[in-house]
Amino acid sequence: MSRRRFDQAMQLMRERDPRVREKAFDFLREHADGYVDELIAEFAAEREDQDLGCWLLELIAEARAAQALAVFRDQLESREEPLRFWAVRGLEMLESREADQLLEQARANDWIF
Repeated sequence: MSRRRFDQAMQLMRERDPRVREKAFDFLREHADGYVDELIAEFAAEREDQDLGCWLLELIAEARAAQALAVFRDQLESREEPLRFWAVRGLEMLESREADQLLEQARANDWIF
């Protein structure tokens, strides 16, 4: 996948027009598995736009990539319910033993239900 296309899509996801943002999101959702590392880096750097952060975490979940395990683990303790939701969903979508263990531990610690 082209880094240029990823950068363009990320720029469009920061636009004010919801239709433009959604179109860029749809493009990235279709190609999330090819941009996992870039999506993780964007998520780690995002501090200002909570909605964009949630969308990025959703895209990372859609990629179903093992390297996202730590991202999801870290968000299980988030104060933001949408981030916890996508962390849980991402771990469920990984369908791995490690992901299941993290979910069990989070439930035992009452971080999630």
